[in-house]
Amino acid sequence: MADNKLRITLVKSTSGRLRSHKACAAGLGLRRLRHSVEVIDTPANRGMINKISYLLQVEDA
Repeated sequence: MADNKLRITLVKSTSGRLRSHKACAAGLGLRRLRHSVEVIDTPANRGMINKISYLLQVEDA
């Protein structure tokens, strides 16, 4: 399971969002609009993704 990766892309801006939601985006390594990163599929990362799912596009890497 540790080898599974997810590719996440920020598709909506974090401007004007809750501070905790901005922190989740930063914690996932997302810096700007349309920026994509690959993260390991862990429960901690899944929690952050679920919290800001309305800002993201998620796909298997």
